[in-house]
Order: sequence, then structure tokens, then C-alpha cells
Amino acid sequence: MKGREDSFRGDLIGIALPVTLQSLLQSSFGMVDQIMIGRLGSESIAGIGLGGKFASVYTVVLGAVAAAAGIMAAQYAGAKDGKGMSRSFYLNLLLGLLLAGGFMGVCGFFPEKVMSLYTQDGGVQAQAVFYLRLYAISFPLSAISTIMTVFLRCVGKAAFPLAASFFSVLLNTGLNYLLIFGRCGFSPMGVRGAAIASVIAQAAAFGMTVVYFWRDAGFGSYFRGGRMRSSLRLTGEERRQYLGILSPILVCEFAWSLGENMYAVIYGRLGTASCAAMTMTGPVQGLMIGLLSGVSQAAGIMIGRHLGKADYETACRDSEKLMGCGFAGSAALSVLLLWLGGAYVSLYHVEPEVQRMTYLILVAFAIISPIKVQNMILGGGIIRSGGMTRYVMWIDMIGTWAIGVPLGFLAAFAWKLPVHQVYFILSQEEVVRFFISLAVFRKKSWMRRL
Repeated sequence: MKGREDSFRGDLIGIALPVTLQSLLQSSFGMVDQIMIGRLGSESIAGIGLGGKFASVYTVVLGAVAAAAGIMAAQYAGAKDGKGMSRSFYLNLLLGLLLAGGFMGVCGFFPEKVMSLYTQDGGVQAQAVFYLRLYAISFPLSAISTIMTVFLRCVGKAAFPLAASFFSVLLNTGLNYLLIFGRCGFSPMGVRGAAIASVIAQAAAFGMTVVYFWRDAGFGSYFRGGRMRSSLRLTGEERRQYLGILSPILVCEFAWSLGENMYAVIYGRLGTASCAAMTMTGPVQGLMIGLLSGVSQAAGIMIGRHLGKADYETACRDSEKLMGCGFAGSAALSVLLLWLGGAYVSLYHVEPEVQRMTYLILVAFAIISPIKVQNMILGGGIIRSGGMTRYVMWIDMIGTWAIGVPLGFLAAFAWKLPVHQVYFILSQEEVVRFFISLAVFRKKSWMRRL
């Protein structure tokens, strides 16, 4: 028993800690970036927030491809199937690049039409268009580095993505300081500087990850030598299995992302102040979720390895432990947020009303956060690890489109409630999603070996 406990803790720390630190670094530096932008006023905050919200559609869809790659890689790693690893890598890398090209085209040629859906404020819209067009340049780079990072984590090499992320966010923050405000001889660029800094930082992370993946991590010796063409030749059964895993995740994540963007439309049409307040809460939400994202990532990899070895008893037991860790951590962070939320809001140079809105949204987030984290671990990690991704697809579709979006529109435009109440009401989708996920988990039908 002690050996099992030691193994569980070792796996959890070895996988979750680097991922958590990576997310923490990104979120904390993102908070610094947001505060820098906050000195430019509510219009710039709202513009970058809305531009970033559409860019997040790409990030989420790419994350779906990465999730499919992670499910396959974790089970292939557990079964020591090198051919399966190669096939999964090339398939998902190709799909990621195709997605990057499509989104890059939309952002490059039609940003005005996209941003007109979010806000009618001409100033905010112009800032968002400018930011989105530049930021989209980084999409192909992030596609490659994201897929490689997934494989590194699945084989126990999660430390290097952490190092690459640290360098990237540090570079992004430094460049933001130089380019947004015009320090050390640079001209002040405002929103344009923020976008350029993000692209350069993504390029740096891309370069570091590619070099390590091929040269130092041991993947190059297997993936080189003309194996890409043979890896993409799938049998009918392999094609059905791959599509059976990927398609529900793509539909799920894309639909969820569209739902999140519908929420952004709601906030944007409540006014620039409400939109700025929601944007200001983004770094804090990212920080809190990021602190526990490692548990979700660890859940997918650890449970996937157990399933790959057909060790279903351990998979079930470790799942319950991971859920307990997530709840304890999220509850503690919610208490901390309620204590420090006012101090965070005071860092922004915005109108007092925007500061008040921001704090009330943070209070609502603190209340709902423990349930949100449980959904992240259950749906994003445990249930998906067996490849039964259609379960998660239906759970998320019901939560977002049957509960969250309708409640959001009712609260904002029929009941005309303030933004923090709108946010809390539409977030009840998390409660519905949690109870459905828990019922699926207890049935154990998600537990299977690929």
C-alpha cells in the first residue's frame, strides 16, 4: 500500500508540478501584462480582451487536438508502443498546422467582421482588430510547440516545457514594458507593442521546444528516417479509432469556445466598462485555474497509463484521489481570492465603477471555482483518458448551450442585471456539468484500453 501511495505522489508531483508552474508563470506574467495595458485605459483593455477572446477559439480547438494526442500518447507510452506514438504525433501535428492556417487566414483577412460581432464601440473595435491581426502570426508556431509539449509530458519530460515557458513569458513581459510604453529608445506602441511582444515570445518558445524535442528528448531517433509518410497510412480500424477520439473533442471544444465567445458578446454589449471589468478578471481566473491545471493534466496522463496497462482498479482509486486534491486546492484558493481581490483591483488605473465591477466578478468566480476545477479534472482529464470523448462532448454541449448561453442572454437582456450577476447566473452551467460528469464517472463505462 505504501509503495502505491509513493508511486501516486511521485507521478502526481512529476507531472502536475511542472504543468502547474508553467501555467502559474503564464498567468502571473499575463497579470503583469494586463496591468501594463491597464495604464492605457478601459478602451485598450477591452480591445485586447475581445481580440484575445476570438484568438482563444483557435487556442481551444488546438487544445482539442492536443488532448486527443495526449490520450493516445499516454496509453501508447503505458503499452510501450513506439509505432503508435509516431502515428499519433504526425497525425495531430498535421491537423494542428491545418487549423493554424485556417484561423490565421480569418484573422488576417476578416478581423473587422469578426470584431463587429463582439462590440459596436468603434474605438474598442479598432484596438481589437489591430491586436488580432498581428497576434495571429504566432498560430503556426504555437501549433507545433503545443503538440511537442504534449508528447514530452506523456513520457515524463515535463520539465523542459516549463523552462521554455518561463523564458517565453519573461521575454514577453520585458518586451511589453519596452514596446507598450516606449522604453530604452523604443517608440511607444501601445496595443501594437503588446501584440508584437506576444509573437516574439511565442517564436522563442517554439524554437527552444523544437530543438529539445528532436535533439535532446530522444524523439528524433525514432521519428526521423522517413516515418512520417508511413505513420499517416492508417487502416480502416485505426482511422475509425482516431476519429472516434478526436471528433467529439473537436466538436466539444469548438462548441465550448463558441459558447465562451457568446459570453464575450454578452459582456461586450453590456458596455465598455463591463467588458473591461471582465477582461481585468481574466489573469486572476487564469492564475487560479492554472494552479490546478497540473492536476487535470496529471489525471489524463496517470489514468491513461493505468488504462493502457488494463489496471482498472488503480485507475479508479487514483481518480478519486485526484478529485480530492483538486477540491481541496480550489477551495483554499477561493478563500485567498476573497481576501486579496480588492488589492488586485486597485492596481488598475481605471474608473472606480470598473474597479467595483471587477471585484464583484471575482467574488462570483471564487464561489464557482471549486466546481469549475472538478469539471476540469473529471471531464478534461479522467473521463477522456479512456478515449470515450463523446461523453465529455455531450456533457459540455448541454452545460454551455442548454444552460449557460440561454441564462446569460436572459440575465443580461431580459432581466437587465449587472455584469457580475450575469456572470454568476450563466456560470450555473458548471453545476449542471459537474453532476452529469459525476454520474458518468461512477458508471465506469469510460474505463477502457485503446
